Amino acid sequence: MPRMLDVSEDVRAEIGDEEAERLLAGENAPGSYDCTSCRTPGDSEQERTSTVLFVGEETAVLAFAHASCIPSQVVQVAEEQLQGAVRSITGAEPAGGAPEQAVLGITSGLVLIEGDLHPALVVEPTGPISRPGSGGSTDEFLPLLIEQGFVPVTDMGRLPSVLPGWSVLLAMGQLHAVLQPGTGGGSSSVSWWQAHQPLQVTDGWRAAANKSQRVLVFAAPVGMIGQQPREDLLRDALEKAAADGRLVAAAMPLAGT
Repeated sequence: MPRMLDVSEDVRAEIGDEEAERLLAGENAPGSYDCTSCRTPGDSEQERTSTVLFVGEETAVLAFAHASCIPSQVVQVAEEQLQGAVRSITGAEPAGGAPEQAVLGITSGLVLIEGDLHPALVVEPTGPISRPGSGGSTDEFLPLLIEQGFVPVTDMGRLPSVLPGWSVLLAMGQLHAVLQPGTGGGSSSVSWWQAHQPLQVTDGWRAAANKSQRVLVFAAPVGMIGQQPREDLLRDALEKAAADGRLVAAAMPLAGT
């Protein structure tokens, strides 16, 4: 039975016209699936469904998502990260039983700087982040971000500078992803962080983001910030991390509404 699939030109270019037509005809596409974005069930026979192709250096994995969650697209990921995506999509362990990797947790809140409330995201991994390919256990999370253009925070009273090529994707009033420049140059972007399920933000946060069209992104090593129940406690934790030299930040344009 034909499926209600959206296959973008980028996805079609990767998988080829023949495979794309087989998907649309329902030969290779599942009827029911778990959305790769919100993780809830979907049915490609009953609702618009996006084809999402995860592409690594040697591996490509085709997944499906509600079209209302994310559009059909190609997502470039590192080969080792693709193994995590395989686990997420199929629920299966990749060959070789790769160890569980740290993931990035994100908290949203409003931060008062220079007399105005600014929408902010605070990123903290669930474990140490080592340099890709190093095989070491040293936490290199902040050095890696500084190499990408994030700036160490010494004063929470000053706005961080804009990081070129990065953006925060808000769709239907929910947080979907933090995007970074693609490795191939040009204007393409890839997900640095992507929500398994779109993250709810408060009306105040969304209004501030729509007003400034800019989001402040702070990042700290594992265990530095924690889950703070109130914005004043979140601010205190950021102040402490900055005082300890364990906080970096960047401002990013808002993509979407």
